[in-house]
Amino acid sequence: MFRTVVRVVVAVAVAAGLLLLPGAPAYAADPVPLAVNDLPTVIANLTSTVTTLLAAVATLFLTIGGFRRVTSGGDPAEVEKSNQALRSAAIGYALAVLAPVLLTLLKGIVGS
Repeated sequence: MFRTVVRVVVAVAVAAGLLLLPGAPAYAADPVPLAVNDLPTVIANLTSTVTTLLAAVATLFLTIGGFRRVTSGGDPAEVEKSNQALRSAAIGYALAVLAPVLLTLLKGIVGS
């Protein structure tokens, strides 16, 4: 049953992601040339993207860990699996908090 729930959650997440992505028009009258951003802009965009992805994955692990804990029925193996998922969520949130710091450090090393 748990695998079915995980598959449904993943399918809904993928479908929502595909629906929320901005679509390009089927045709373009004037093609827009791609512009290369400067390094600080690229790092700022990267910081935002990495933080968002880490927080989303950590939230998914938090949800899975909570679901496993609630449905474990006291089974020690399931409780341990839920603890592992909750630990992974905590690590994900910690990395999401540290991502801007690490990318700012990278910006300082590379130079801007």
